[in-house]
Amino acid sequence: MKIGVLSDLHIDTNKKKLNGTETFANIIVKQINHQNIDVLLIAGDISSDYLVSQQFIDEVTDKSGIPILFVPGNHDFWSLRNGETDTKKIYRFFENQPDSLLNKPYILNDEWAVVGNGGWYDYGYANQGKYTKSEFDDMKLRVGVWQDKRYVHWGEGNKQVAQWMLDKLEADLQSVGNRKVILMTHVVTHPKFVVSLPHKIYDYFNAFLGSSSYEKLYKNYPIVYSIMGHVHFRKTLVEDQVNYICACLGGSKHWLTKDPEAEVVNALLTFQLPERTK
Repeated sequence: MKIGVLSDLHIDTNKKKLNGTETFANIIVKQINHQNIDVLLIAGDISSDYLVSQQFIDEVTDKSGIPILFVPGNHDFWSLRNGETDTKKIYRFFENQPDSLLNKPYILNDEWAVVGNGGWYDYGYANQGKYTKSEFDDMKLRVGVWQDKRYVHWGEGNKQVAQWMLDKLEADLQSVGNRKVILMTHVVTHPKFVVSLPHKIYDYFNAFLGSSSYEKLYKNYPIVYSIMGHVHFRKTLVEDQVNYICACLGGSKHWLTKDPEAEVVNALLTFQLPERTK
């Protein structure tokens, strides 16, 4: 079984790079077919409106004919086009979609399962000695504002949301029994996927890139692959027998070329699950 991985497509802001009738959905379906991918995992941030993101998932699913499994990223919880202000309502919307992993692991076979939740940030990768929790809660450093402050409204603090999603992940991990796990989050869950400190900006803004509290999952559950996004770079790491994968398309300012299809090809990572043992 061949698994494909992508994240951070940002189809709304990246669409200006497309030519003529080209679409990101068609580009991705072309690669699914060309690379004989059996299941595609998308680790969030398709767009900055939850309905646009879901329409994209539906289109790729219909055109490819394969399972497209998805966890929402922070941008997918925005509603720039449709004006929804209750983020938990958006969470429930995604929870009810058949391709979403929220609270419903996807069983690949007797040996493998995909478990996922977008996750949220717990400030754990920032400089805790330099800034206080209340300063992180403000989500603003001098003139720089973390945009979730404006567009995400959970009705409770970020650390509480991060724990709420961690609890959901643990319940899902327990539900799949002894299967090997492909874990998918949007936020990063390993310190080598954030900016190294000290750093005059990311001493603060690392707070919103991932959750150090999620690291305990790798000690307690049989996670073999860990899929992440959010940070807009492409990186893999193998540590303690866990394969960490960040396969972000990212914003066009991060691209090495001006060609959207070439960038999708470069970002898309695949791996082959071993044949089932008898």
